[in-house]
Amino acid sequence: MLPKIFKQILRHKIITGIIIILVVAGGYFAYQKLVNKNNVTKYVTAEVQKGTIIASVSGSGQVSALSQIDIKPKVSGELLAIYVKNDQEVKAGQLLASLDSTDAERAMRDNQTSLDNAKRDLDKAEQNYQDVKTNSEDSLTTAYEDGYTTVSTTFFKLSDYMSDLQDVLGTKKDSLEYITSYRLILGSDSTFVTRLLDDYNKASELFNTNFAFFRTVFQDSDRSTIYKLIGDTLETTKAVSQTLESARHLYDAIVVEDYTSINAASHINTMKPKIESDVSAVYSNIDSLQQIKDTIDNTNTNTPRDIDDALFAIQTAKDAVTKKEEALSDAKTQFAEYSVYAPFSGTITALNEDIKKGDSVSSGTVLATLFTKEKIAEISLNEIDVAKVKVGQKATITFDALPDVTISGEVLDIDETGTTSQGVVSYGVKIVFDTQDERIKPGMSMTADIITAVKQDVLIVANSAVKSSGGTNYVEIMPDNSQTPQRQTVETGLSNDTMTEIVSGLEEGDIVVTSTISQSTTQTTQTGGETRMFFGP
Repeated sequence: MLPKIFKQILRHKIITGIIIILVVAGGYFAYQKLVNKNNVTKYVTAEVQKGTIIASVSGSGQVSALSQIDIKPKVSGELLAIYVKNDQEVKAGQLLASLDSTDAERAMRDNQTSLDNAKRDLDKAEQNYQDVKTNSEDSLTTAYEDGYTTVSTTFFKLSDYMSDLQDVLGTKKDSLEYITSYRLILGSDSTFVTRLLDDYNKASELFNTNFAFFRTVFQDSDRSTIYKLIGDTLETTKAVSQTLESARHLYDAIVVEDYTSINAASHINTMKPKIESDVSAVYSNIDSLQQIKDTIDNTNTNTPRDIDDALFAIQTAKDAVTKKEEALSDAKTQFAEYSVYAPFSGTITALNEDIKKGDSVSSGTVLATLFTKEKIAEISLNEIDVAKVKVGQKATITFDALPDVTISGEVLDIDETGTTSQGVVSYGVKIVFDTQDERIKPGMSMTADIITAVKQDVLIVANSAVKSSGGTNYVEIMPDNSQTPQRQTVETGLSNDTMTEIVSGLEEGDIVVTSTISQSTTQTTQTGGETRMFFGP
């Protein structure tokens, strides 16, 4: 009995297993088909925009009551004066001491001069750009006007030349009576006669066609029409010139004195000097037309390049102005550091009477002690972040116990020596509050964001758009009417947790890929706050 039961169980397990295998296999193939159908790569993109990028470092700590702080210079130099005494009450921002700032003042003036020169260079570059465009347009306008006038004058001449050629051939009488004489003199198969007839037929056809076109064109016609007229007239004039040359060669081959008895002798004597005169004159018409055509061609060819060069010069000048402005700003900051101000209101104590005017002091020299009951924030930063922080930088402070309270402050002091704990070096930073709020109590936990750098009106993209390969930064851009991104090398500048400055390689309005998504069919794009996606193969 038991063996029979086991056989039934085994048979049911086998059948169940087969069913499971079939279900799994069917599901797998259905999944693969579905995946292959929807396996479309999409690109989340964003528009390159100009904006302000702020870099900061964050640290946590506690609020403490500042009882006293040492007053120290921010730079080294010769002490000029101390303007306070012991037990003197001072206000925040009051001048306490000053150092000799001669070199810093000179550097500030030099940077101001450099900035002024850079701005003048920018003005010149912008003026040159306008001149290039104006001169180009003026040159083209003059060339087209002169071209039409020259064509008009040339056609009067061409009419005379063609009339003389008709006299040479005798076509004015609807016959080629003189051709017969030429062939009698030079032979029926003379190449001079054959060449003249061929050249004349070509010139006559061009003249008639071009003259009909000329009659439809006016001084104020569009430039492309006038340009075609100039080119066609030049080609016609060259054909007429060639025909005149053939006529002259024919006459040069005939010695009239040997054929005085023929009827064409007097005709040849009359026409030969006319043809020689026409040959000399027609080259002047060709030169005038060619010069005008060359002027138009060269202007149209060179102007885009000249404009690009002028625009490049403007950008170079703008970059120089930016650098000079930054250098001047740094010089002004450096100059200001030669004056020592009270970071907050309080009472001066422990004035260093050992230091006198003319003594050399450094950033570690204590000039006095400032006593106060005001509250400050004390945070700890690692060695990487603290290297970016300077005394005087602005900060934003938030409090765990007061989520609705945010106040601004300024870096007051940075530890000279770090503290090592479990292999990590940290430095204490003190931040004085710009305003005192009674709700803020000593001991409260807080977080401070110290602004280390700010750049305005610069190109910025999301951090996720910037990638790196072989030490080179690049982004993927979406060209117009394209669903496939292309790699574009870029130079980056300042960055923070979300955005990166683009120094070169992109322009405002470019579309860059910020992320790639698969297996979805929604199309969106981002312009400003709007997001879009492109499908890729």
